[in-house]
Amino acid sequence: MRKLSVFGATGTIGDNTLDLVSRHPDKFDVQVLTAHENVEKLAALARAHMPSLVVVSNPECQPALASALADLPIKVEAGAKALVDAASAPVDLMVMGIVGFAALGPSLAAVRYADAVALANKECLVVSGALLMETAARHETRLLPVDSEHNGVFQLLQGRDADTPSKIVLTASGGPFREMALDDMAQVTPEMAVAHPNWTMGAKISVDSATMMNKGLELIEARVLFDIDPALLDVVVHPQSIVHAFVHFRDGSVLAHMATPDMRVPLAYCLGFPERMDHGANVLDLGVIGALNFEPIDRTRFPCLVHAERAMHAGGIYPTVLNASNEVAVAGFLSGQLKFTDIADMVARALDAEGELIAPFDPATLGELEACDKKTRHFCLELIKDLA
Repeated sequence: MRKLSVFGATGTIGDNTLDLVSRHPDKFDVQVLTAHENVEKLAALARAHMPSLVVVSNPECQPALASALADLPIKVEAGAKALVDAASAPVDLMVMGIVGFAALGPSLAAVRYADAVALANKECLVVSGALLMETAARHETRLLPVDSEHNGVFQLLQGRDADTPSKIVLTASGGPFREMALDDMAQVTPEMAVAHPNWTMGAKISVDSATMMNKGLELIEARVLFDIDPALLDVVVHPQSIVHAFVHFRDGSVLAHMATPDMRVPLAYCLGFPERMDHGANVLDLGVIGALNFEPIDRTRFPCLVHAERAMHAGGIYPTVLNASNEVAVAGFLSGQLKFTDIADMVARALDAEGELIAPFDPATLGELEACDKKTRHFCLELIKDLA
């Protein structure tokens, strides 16, 4: 049996991972489960999977969780340090489903101690790609991408030299506002933004998909994962979300990865790697779908994608500023403090903050990354205050 830890167990990635575990109880031994503060759900998952350790990142939730599991031999810990300590457990596979910058510390710990890390958190690679990849290589830890697009590229490149792609194209559904009049975008509500047409996701990533920041972060992620020139990366709109990625080769061949838009498909690949395992999702039937559509992306409609591409090409500190400013802006939008269109504006102002945020250096340590992240968040929170 493979020893498994699941970080972000109560979220979408955790749900799908543990669904697969339940379908294959003879294959996995769950060692660690973590969540932010959903005590009731985490306690239920702990009873179902009997890990040796559960962790809540919010320390205020520890007493309630400990009480809920008092009759079981399960250790209960809380706080950021406890997450990092839990990520240091020597497991066969760690699934990282925590959203945002908060996953960075545990991810860096996991690549030191786990045999493999299934990474569903794109912010880690965006903010600390070089550091994470270098650490994983030094400790011979395999990074398995969970995002459907990168998982598709990863599969398409298996058995091929890393320098063979002449181009990598990621697909984007276009989100819920692909055809909305631009003048109406400022009236978008959080409820509208989280209603993705194809995928079931958390609120933050759903908003990122609506602004197309998600696809921008995925471009940066692809650059890091596959060590490819940014000029060889592109995005195409594909409303059905059936084709997840294309890989072009020098001889003119183009390979595509297709699957139903269900996170259990890429997760099953990661959990079973290098073997295949049953996933429980609907089987793709192109005859039923009937047609697959593709169209060029309208960058005037999605300025967040433009900002992400700018950060990708600039490198250095730019991706960290991009990610932090976007996280603050999305939180401000979801809480009703900002308009939907303010998200891109805030990211642009952060990237343009020469001297104040932007400096000509490449953060190489966790401490430097955390300092840049903290400074950017403070800058953006002050902007929100000014808008109030």
